[in-house]
Amino acid sequence: MKNNLLRLTFFLIIFFMGGLLRGQSGETTLTIDNVSGKYWYIGVINNGYMMPLEKNYEADLYGDNYGNQIQPLLLSNQGDVIWCDDPIKISLGEKKIIVTSHGSTKPSHHKAGSTLKEAYQYAAQTHFECSGKIPDINLFSKPQYNTWIELIYDQNQTDILKYANGIIDNNFPPGVFMIDDNWQEDYGVLKFHPGRFSDPKGMIDELHAKGFKVMLWVCPFISPDSEVYRKLEASGLLLKNQDNQPKMVRWWNGVSALLDFTNPEAVDWFTSQLDYLMEEYGVDGFKFDAGDSQYYLDVKAHKDVTPNVHTELFAKLGLKYPLNEFRANWKMGGQPIANRLRDKGHSWEDLGMLIPNMIIEGLMGYAYSCPDMIGGGEFTAFLDDAVLDQELVVRSAQCHALMPMMQFSVAPWRVLNEEQLEAVKWAVKIREQYTEYLLKVVDEARNQCTPIMRPMDYEFPHSNYEKVSNQFMIGDKLLVAPILKKNAVSHKVIIPPGKWKGYDGKKYKGPKTYELTIGLKDLPYFEKMD
Repeated sequence: MKNNLLRLTFFLIIFFMGGLLRGQSGETTLTIDNVSGKYWYIGVINNGYMMPLEKNYEADLYGDNYGNQIQPLLLSNQGDVIWCDDPIKISLGEKKIIVTSHGSTKPSHHKAGSTLKEAYQYAAQTHFECSGKIPDINLFSKPQYNTWIELIYDQNQTDILKYANGIIDNNFPPGVFMIDDNWQEDYGVLKFHPGRFSDPKGMIDELHAKGFKVMLWVCPFISPDSEVYRKLEASGLLLKNQDNQPKMVRWWNGVSALLDFTNPEAVDWFTSQLDYLMEEYGVDGFKFDAGDSQYYLDVKAHKDVTPNVHTELFAKLGLKYPLNEFRANWKMGGQPIANRLRDKGHSWEDLGMLIPNMIIEGLMGYAYSCPDMIGGGEFTAFLDDAVLDQELVVRSAQCHALMPMMQFSVAPWRVLNEEQLEAVKWAVKIREQYTEYLLKVVDEARNQCTPIMRPMDYEFPHSNYEKVSNQFMIGDKLLVAPILKKNAVSHKVIIPPGKWKGYDGKKYKGPKTYELTIGLKDLPYFEKMD
């Protein structure tokens, strides 16, 4: 009897310890039934154009942010919420949904109600930290201008001021001005390159005098050829590989080391560089590029964390700087971070991705979002020998006009004829007319953690609007239906229940589908009247 008790005790200890070990390093899985007719929104922003989904989708968020923001969250149009604190692998099958955690926490499933809105509200209240703050209000109230397309890697004082003067001379309103990559001496050497900038403070003072706020492009990479690299290596502030040497990663513009933001000293060093730029030159904020979790695979750090947490730590740096922008993100829902879509090409296909991808950003808690650059962010499309589609630039500007943010990069006055340029200016005027309403919705997002940009199914549930991906709501009273097809002369718009005042001054009553006659300057939008 005594021996049997000892054996049982030993077995229970082994079983309990094994459970602990599995909880620490194993994978835990949630499996639920997938019901026909249930639509799912999944936290992979770059795949938003595929959503909502019913079946046949897989994604693994461990060490892969798909080039954009991600969130360990699934929402359904019938009130379901699936969440996990750790990175997850998702398999959306015809009959089953399998969500596997890469960490110790098991994914949870909660039925918050019967609608997408109820699911989102539960997720926001339970899994996001609604900060009560927003990024710099100028990101919403004014257009943004990024120097990337015009200057590419030749960022220099003369051409930056030429671009800024072109904005003013062509009667575009001044706003946030972003100086993109290669203004600096080297990656990690955050000083204005003396050969390209003779008087950087004078340049920024002049931009301020013209009414601009100025942002600089920065990244977490450190060039291994620099003196800064040697100092950071000696101080132990760089991530290491498995051989305890500085980890070198290949990215889109070279091979570099990475700062270790699990080390508070590395955070202090990096922010001290940014603070110096603000104090010495009057820089107002920063465009934080890179930070993608795949760069943090197989690294040794000051603190052992997942690749996803490395991405999160980089994003947290932006909380100190209200004028910010990020492309990569993880678990920062509800925070005052401006999140940009992954670079889009100069194509009608990519234009069609803006609305669904922006919608997913909002549903995943990234309310303060920017739809990349007007006309696309691929610079090769705007070189002298490229085939440019002027109508695409116009329709892209119109698509941006009533989204949370509106960002130019290519200079419209350089690439458009007079008619097309006037159409783009008209899109800016429409935004100016609705700035007050937009800022009201931004304020609601600050206080209530609500999405600014919403799918129709969010405001009008169970109305067969789940698959509408070419229209969106701003708040609960403004419906926007941009033109997304080339050479369009007519356009079908789904008007939800209620009475609506249209962009053309006419009254519309829903639910009903209207076919509109469209001109180049037309951006269909509708204000709810009741």
